[in-house]
Amino acid sequence: MTELVGVHQTETHQKALRINLDPRWYGTVAEIGAGQEVVRWFFRVGGAAGTVAKSISAYDMAVSDAVYGKAERYVSMGRLQGMLDKEFRLNVERLGDERGDTNCFFAFADTVVARSFRGGNECHGWMGVKFQSQPHDEPSQIVMHVRMLDVEAWLQQEALGIIGVNMLYGAFFENHEPERLIESLLDGLTVGRIEIDMIQFRGIEFRGVDNRLMALKLVQVGLSGVAMFGPDKAVLQPSEELRKKAVLLERGSFRPPTHVNLDMLDTAHAKFEEDPAVAGKPILQLTEITMRNLLAGGQDIDRRDFLARAELLAACGKTVLITDYFDYYRLAAYIGERTTERIGIVMGVPSLFDLFDEKNHNQLPGGILESFGRLFKNGLKLYVYPHRPTADNELRTVYDIKVQDELQPLYDYLYGRGSFVHLDNYRPEYLPIFSRDVLRRIAAQDDSWESMVPDAVCDLIKTRSFFGYVKPGRHYPDD
Repeated sequence: MTELVGVHQTETHQKALRINLDPRWYGTVAEIGAGQEVVRWFFRVGGAAGTVAKSISAYDMAVSDAVYGKAERYVSMGRLQGMLDKEFRLNVERLGDERGDTNCFFAFADTVVARSFRGGNECHGWMGVKFQSQPHDEPSQIVMHVRMLDVEAWLQQEALGIIGVNMLYGAFFENHEPERLIESLLDGLTVGRIEIDMIQFRGIEFRGVDNRLMALKLVQVGLSGVAMFGPDKAVLQPSEELRKKAVLLERGSFRPPTHVNLDMLDTAHAKFEEDPAVAGKPILQLTEITMRNLLAGGQDIDRRDFLARAELLAACGKTVLITDYFDYYRLAAYIGERTTERIGIVMGVPSLFDLFDEKNHNQLPGGILESFGRLFKNGLKLYVYPHRPTADNELRTVYDIKVQDELQPLYDYLYGRGSFVHLDNYRPEYLPIFSRDVLRRIAAQDDSWESMVPDAVCDLIKTRSFFGYVKPGRHYPDD
């Protein structure tokens, strides 16, 4: 550990020193909860008088309220935003006449709860910077939610200080490359020490940034296992959204979302809210796409394809979850750590068959038994949509599924305990609809695909020419 800490200190030292030696930046560092871990770096490396106008810590809630106003939750985005807004405004008001022509003002803030003396608490916080990139410029802002993963409190504090310096360095010197900025947040750290599950760019410097792509980048570089954004396209902090909600999730490619995708969620929702453990509770519906699906066997994500799916799901009013959790038990564990309410997963009969394929569980020492033990704890249920691809096929439901002989007793046990819920309230006319057929018909310029998707999806595909759709009378140059 001593060697690693030395490496971290060297890299972070250089960044903090470069900020201190650049005469442009001048502002405030306000930290609540874990100590003055970020500003300490600027004092330690020397030259801080040219950078830090003021540093402040407000540990006592009464003091914090007196400075920033009352808050329902002290470790929250609302509290952080209040800190940023007030400190930035004070810098401009107090120092604008004297320094406004030569300095770019900034306010850095964090509100954090690190490991307590007794332990057992969630170690997380909000961190942000509001800054001018040119004198007298309109401010830009970066805000993120972090989780500290180290066991020792002092290591959490060290990681917090390092990532704070990385954030300021990125804001000042890499704001023109937000993806590089995200990658640099890990400088001097490892993914096992810090998780960032939400980042948001705002303001004049980031007017061309799509925060959904930035959320996806967090998952790509391993800073987070998930990214979440709502129907309004705003990036969401997963723990805040999942907290105290019953969660109903459907995994799919949604390329594009079809009538059957929405019918699966609608029918499952009707059954889900009948569960006594769910009745009267707020329900959060999620449409999940895995990184494995987005990569589709390649090394790079097609951004246009990703944004097309995101836009279409938003048009359907759905909240989107991007995860690096291909295994269902890992997905269930992530959600289960953030809500105490019931979890339901919607899937079709073919996906249930895949779930009983033992090779999909080889990564666990206990194989399929360990995987299912983790998945079905805490009353999780699978809501299973029937399968009938053509009129010539028999209808397949949870009632007549036959898996491998040695696994059939396991299936029967789970079925008997109510872990599988048959969705008998489905729309039969939707059963033959598959996303791959929609794509094939779009490519063939066969208009019959239009009846296979919701109107909002159809209109957006045609308006934005998603998935290779060609507007009537328009041809590609090489046709």
